[in-house]
Amino acid sequence: MQDASKLPDRCRAIRLWLLLVAACLFATVVIGGATRLTESGLSITEWKPVTGILPPLSEAGWQTEFQKYRAIPQYHAINRGMSLGEFRTIYWWEWTHRMAARLVGAVFLLPFLWFLWRGWIEPHLRPRLWGIFALGALQGAVGWWMVASGLAQRIDVSQYRLALHLTLACVVYVALVWTAMRVAPNGPIEAPSRIRAGAVALVVLVLLQIYLGALVAGLDAGLIYNNWPLIDGRLVPPASELFAGEPLWRNFFENRLTVQFDHRIMGYVLFAAVVLHALDAKRAVPASAAARRSSLLAAAVTIQAALGIFTLVHQAPLALALLHQAMAIVVLTLAVMHAAGIVSARSPALARPFAARST
Repeated sequence: MQDASKLPDRCRAIRLWLLLVAACLFATVVIGGATRLTESGLSITEWKPVTGILPPLSEAGWQTEFQKYRAIPQYHAINRGMSLGEFRTIYWWEWTHRMAARLVGAVFLLPFLWFLWRGWIEPHLRPRLWGIFALGALQGAVGWWMVASGLAQRIDVSQYRLALHLTLACVVYVALVWTAMRVAPNGPIEAPSRIRAGAVALVVLVLLQIYLGALVAGLDAGLIYNNWPLIDGRLVPPASELFAGEPLWRNFFENRLTVQFDHRIMGYVLFAAVVLHALDAKRAVPASAAARRSSLLAAAVTIQAALGIFTLVHQAPLALALLHQAMAIVVLTLAVMHAAGIVSARSPALARPFAARST
């Protein structure tokens, strides 16, 4: 039997823990973006989940790692002749990214086991949390699978695997924030069913746009067609160029013109959808948390769209490209908080069984 007076504190502790894990994952995604933009992701050519925690500790160790990097195609095509000091720079980016990913796992698992031992997590919530942990472990494997794609036949990683890697990280992030929002909600928010459905749809659209953005990044498609609102001098490229490859479906993943055009179109769709949703929420539930969150989301999407345009026309400089990626996660955060805040109103809290068991 649990002490009812301690239940709010326990719910709050679990919520803060999940938000801390989400914050660590946010930082990991941003570091991963910097690692890709600095072309550092292939500098560590082996996957050692345990022993890889330690970087080279001697000059001989650094020479060994450098020799491994010099054996892959990227070195010969892009970085031939680089110094050991230059190699150390890209190595530290990739090492930091991998360490950040390990930190996310530790920050999740250790408190989770402690909460389980203390009996603070109710049975109905445990499968969800174990599922999040499993997705995180899968994310680590996908990360190595992505890196492996660039070690033999290519000079960069596969855009298919890069997009999956980033999108899966965002799915884990959504699960963390959503669960945190529902563990200790601030109170039910009344909203029509269309507002609830629209809020969830916006989360899906943001995830889809992030996936398309990852394809653009993986193909370096942001380095071409650097004008706006036209693309290659036209509002809509001809079908003969959009679908130049065979079979047709491959154009959506490998044709740089098509991939960039899709990312632009989805940006327009997302912007229109979020603005219309905010206006609808303001009419349907004025002066409510749902209306405020939807307006904040609309403002964030507007800023993100402007950042995307600036990044494109300036040919994706490091600072702008990294800010654009970080802002995408901010947009995703706001979308999830908005959706979870109103969807959870029908079942006030995942933590409700705490109260039931304390009686």
